[in-house]
Amino acid sequence: MNPSSTVGYVPRHATIPPPTAPPTDQVPPPDPAPRYDAAPRYHRPRPPADPRSTARNLHSGILGADVPVHALIRNHDFQALWISRFFASIGKETADVAYPLLILAVTGSATYAGTVGAVQLGVVGFIAITGGALADRIDRRRLLIACDTARVVLLGLFSVLIALDLASIPLVFVIVVGSAACVGISEPAALAGIKQIVQRSHLTRATAQNQVRPLGATVVGTPIGSSLFAVGRAIPFVATALAFTCSATLLWFIRKPMQAALTGNEDRRHVVAGFRYVVRQPVLLVWMVWVMGSNMAFNHTGAFLALIATAKQRGAPESTVGLMLAIAGGGGLVGAMLATTALARLRASTLFLMAAWSGPVAALALAVVPGVLPLGFILASVFLRGPIVNALFFAYVAVLVPDRLQGRVMGAVMFLSYVAQPIGIFAIGSIFDTGGPIWVFLMMCAVSTLAALPTLTRRIRRLPAPEEMVA
Repeated sequence: MNPSSTVGYVPRHATIPPPTAPPTDQVPPPDPAPRYDAAPRYHRPRPPADPRSTARNLHSGILGADVPVHALIRNHDFQALWISRFFASIGKETADVAYPLLILAVTGSATYAGTVGAVQLGVVGFIAITGGALADRIDRRRLLIACDTARVVLLGLFSVLIALDLASIPLVFVIVVGSAACVGISEPAALAGIKQIVQRSHLTRATAQNQVRPLGATVVGTPIGSSLFAVGRAIPFVATALAFTCSATLLWFIRKPMQAALTGNEDRRHVVAGFRYVVRQPVLLVWMVWVMGSNMAFNHTGAFLALIATAKQRGAPESTVGLMLAIAGGGGLVGAMLATTALARLRASTLFLMAAWSGPVAALALAVVPGVLPLGFILASVFLRGPIVNALFFAYVAVLVPDRLQGRVMGAVMFLSYVAQPIGIFAIGSIFDTGGPIWVFLMMCAVSTLAALPTLTRRIRRLPAPEEMVA
């Protein structure tokens, strides 16, 4: 294109004249108050983009070539939020290991110890609906600070009671329920706030970085919880309270608002509005159908249960079983580290289809492959897809959902994701007792296949990147 034919085009060698001084008999108006998002007063208009380079960027992956790699690192508000939530996740994982250890030490009952996980899943899932509604009605940063502060108080008092030998099973479950409720309230607010503090072109990269947080916290928090419990029963809960103190402190460093200004015209009271929006948005609906089916078939607890039972039936020693589970669990961490690269090189539709249909293939492989360690590698390939598609999904939520509904949609997503997991765990245990491992893996194949069928629609096969979509 000829630059001279473009209105307002300034050649690179041209100089911009300084502004003309006002007449001496006139008082110049005061400069407006500085704004963090104000554009420079004088700028050089950019020439039109080359259509050929634009086409190359659209097909090179989800993260466009024009997005600076270090731009997100310089976003201090997002990094403060991310580090804050990382400390909160470490505290949660530390306590999650210490709860069953404490119950076993006090009662010796594995049933009580196992019930802790089920109670947490149920409470987080149901409270997330209310948490999403709160995230749309009140300040999200203050909501996060309040939840972290509540957990500091809960776990600090619990540590004192343990040290005084006053801990009982009912008290443990009260603390578990209270802490899980804080998770259900805080997570929708944290996820919804990303849209406001990150530029649209950086959303996918931000959600990809966010996937490292829970997996990294598991790697760090689990050994901290078990090691500190060996020192003293109250010590891991003291460490957890300190982690939430750090998390709450870091939230004060976020300067940008984590939600759009409330105009008073929106109805933010109906908690089911998030579910209605998911049902009416075709992309999110297909994705949630797949997420629920995948969580039924391949949630961590159920899949590990299936692999452990299969390995025991095949006569594997404890050391081999432990190595198999370590290999399988490492898949999620590898996926989190590869998420940014995968999102940069592959199209959104390709990633979603590969993730959806890798589940049925992996389930069939688990049914026919002999041995024990190969099962760990197969399950690791399934867990590897999780962080990648989660990052992509939350980028679509950030783009497609208006800010006034972000919290409630996040709450609905959390509820649907959590409620599917206990169903899968119960089904895997029941089918294994009745028919053995082959029927368990065939069930996993059938469920994941049914969940993947909606991804074959034309809309999903031609799915654009999140940054290219309009709500």
